[in-house]
Amino acid sequence: MNYRREIDGLRAVAVVPVIAFHAGLGPFSGGYVGVDIFFVISGYLITSILIGDIREGRFSILGFYERRARRILPALLLVLAACLPFAWAWMLPQEFADFARSMAATALFLSNAHFWEGAGYFQAQTELMPLLHTWSLAIEEQYYLLFPLILLAMRRWRLRRVFAVLLVLFALSLGLSEWGWRNYPDENFFFTFSRFWELLVGSICAFLQRHDGQARNGPLALSGLAMILVAIFWYDASVPFPSLYTLLPVVGAALIILYGPQGTLAARVLSNPVFVGIGLISYSAYLWHQPLLAFARIRSIEHPSPVLMAALVPVAFALAWLSWRFVEQPFRRKSFRLSARRGPLFAFAILGSGAFVAVGLNIERAGGYPSRMPAEVQAQLARGAERNPLIDQCFFGTGDAIPVHPIEPCLAFARERRIDVMFIGDSHSDAISYPAQAALSEAGLTSYAVHYAGCVSLPGFYRVDQPARHDCDGYNRGMLDYARAAGIETLVLTSRYTWYWIGDPFDNGEGGAEMVAPGYVDLDTTRAVPSAYNDPARRDRVLAGYRARLEELAAEFRLVVVYPIPEAGWHVPQVLARRTLFGEDAGAPISTSHALYRARNGPVLDLFDRLAEEGRIIPVRPEAVFCDTVLPGRCVNSLDDALFYYDTNHPSSHGARLLAPFIRDAVAAAQEG
Repeated sequence: MNYRREIDGLRAVAVVPVIAFHAGLGPFSGGYVGVDIFFVISGYLITSILIGDIREGRFSILGFYERRARRILPALLLVLAACLPFAWAWMLPQEFADFARSMAATALFLSNAHFWEGAGYFQAQTELMPLLHTWSLAIEEQYYLLFPLILLAMRRWRLRRVFAVLLVLFALSLGLSEWGWRNYPDENFFFTFSRFWELLVGSICAFLQRHDGQARNGPLALSGLAMILVAIFWYDASVPFPSLYTLLPVVGAALIILYGPQGTLAARVLSNPVFVGIGLISYSAYLWHQPLLAFARIRSIEHPSPVLMAALVPVAFALAWLSWRFVEQPFRRKSFRLSARRGPLFAFAILGSGAFVAVGLNIERAGGYPSRMPAEVQAQLARGAERNPLIDQCFFGTGDAIPVHPIEPCLAFARERRIDVMFIGDSHSDAISYPAQAALSEAGLTSYAVHYAGCVSLPGFYRVDQPARHDCDGYNRGMLDYARAAGIETLVLTSRYTWYWIGDPFDNGEGGAEMVAPGYVDLDTTRAVPSAYNDPARRDRVLAGYRARLEELAAEFRLVVVYPIPEAGWHVPQVLARRTLFGEDAGAPISTSHALYRARNGPVLDLFDRLAEEGRIIPVRPEAVFCDTVLPGRCVNSLDDALFYYDTNHPSSHGARLLAPFIRDAVAAAQEG
């Protein structure tokens, strides 16, 4: 096929926003769509080659995979090798074990499967994953494992029939991605067959050009470029992906490929020498950028400055040029003796990939070699890992069946199935309940606690950003029905109320920011027309709903409401461990602004205070435990050897023990009332 400079320019339009998005720079809130543009380009280029080879009778599976190996593996193995020493030196044990597993999966082109088993793409800890970006390489290689075989099976079919099969596969894959984001959003993002339709769009473009020749339509090509730019600058982490929304950048890329050859305005823009130059090194730039950014975040302890992130972008491109010039090109042109013949190349590919698989599995099996860490760091991490001992039996989440009560292990603080107090809530309730139940038990009160992740502790709400199987309302109603049936009179309600109301993740303004997608609720009656998290009308509805539901419950139960727990923003055990590891302010307390807590939670605190004044609820104010007790104007996250949080917002076992007497006293006051 003929070389098209504008396609290399389109690669630049894909890779620059991806890098800027991962670096957190400027307005590139939808920069992640660059990967989808890459998928279309890749599908188009490879299918064009495959069609020509198959039609002319020169196609060879071994030859095809030889080209793929020359193109993909040398630079990828170089980047993996470069990551290892930094991972060994800087990563904490669990991070290192996870990295090692991702390295093994990357070498096998299965990293998308590795990442869909863990955190979603837009979750906080993904910023610290040096190989997160390799999920897209895995999907491409899985596509090229299957697609040539499909074409070979249809090689004697008429072009129109082959094209019809591709359209059916496209529709099935697109339908799967649209269903997937509604039901399994994290898995859907990384799932091979939810993404195949994007590569198929490129393949369909290749078939159309094979049949009709290269078309030229300047307005359509320019429209395609505009569609891509709209997605890059308008989309953000709240947009479901992949889904019908993904059609905007994908169709935009297809329009440029189909209608934007030389002679169109779009081609003139994309054929700019700077764009073409970036496009030529785009694969290496894509490989290098995420490890650079991730290791910078790991080594910076706190959230690194935008200046540092911006400075790493040209470093990524410099490394990209070096690996393109001295690794990619020699292997593709067979300049190295090792790469001159197919046999040695395949041996290099198998042995090199196998070595990273073996090393990765060894590190994972060793738990990330915790012995690398000073004893003090190991002790800090051990304290941060403490959890509610009943978490495996009494904590549920997305996809779990709504529990049928009572759950036997969760009756640990009941006496002959007599229950005085029930704890209802989310992971914050799970974090604080066990020490509180122990304190109640010492006071002669029995209790029962079952928790559901990501749910406000009130009926009549649903998580807009979660799939329908995340059944908060079902969980809450099940708990309340059991409370009525068991004659439980007192409820302790704990949730991350402010986050569900406002939707915005927490940023402490001092280097600790939760890098997660918005999480928010709305009234169950609004499911048919979901609202955006920042819609003022939704926020007003939620606050009014909080009040109405609490008033309804107060008419039936004695209510103890745990006010919003001060958020930390940074992952407290990791910050403390890294400070110790790197010798930076190891003994200094970690804290956040009390004034910021009051400002962020103000409307929710005011609402709860009014309900308390009306005698409808008994308040528990965590700020009385964490804020202004040690440092004036500050909420303490850690002090000396004591960790008050086990991540960015959940109280640790130590923090929960400090809060437990306040809950006990509030329950006692409720019982007296």
